[in-house]
Amino acid sequence: MIDPEARLRAEGLSPGAWSNGPNDRYGAHEHGYDKVLVCVSGSIRFGLPELGRSVDLDVGHRLDLPAGTRHDAVVGALGVTCLEAHLPAGQLGGMAHRPAGTW
Repeated sequence: MIDPEARLRAEGLSPGAWSNGPNDRYGAHEHGYDKVLVCVSGSIRFGLPELGRSVDLDVGHRLDLPAGTRHDAVVGALGVTCLEAHLPAGQLGGMAHRPAGTW
């Protein structure tokens, strides 16, 4: 598997890392910028209330979230570490969940 940070940097992104403990939660919110997330350990579930669905990120999975996409999150039982990069609003073509090995 290609190093996810190197892969994001090859796309011109500048990722940073963050971590949360088991079962931590984020309430529904949105951002004024596009966001690219890659799970590098553990897992996290992103709820997309306005779309009526959720997306599970496991190791190697990527989620592209356009600006203004309302989302919440629940961290898995083992905690999570993600890489995250920001882009100006409108740079992403749309929301996309890409499982490991597909991006």
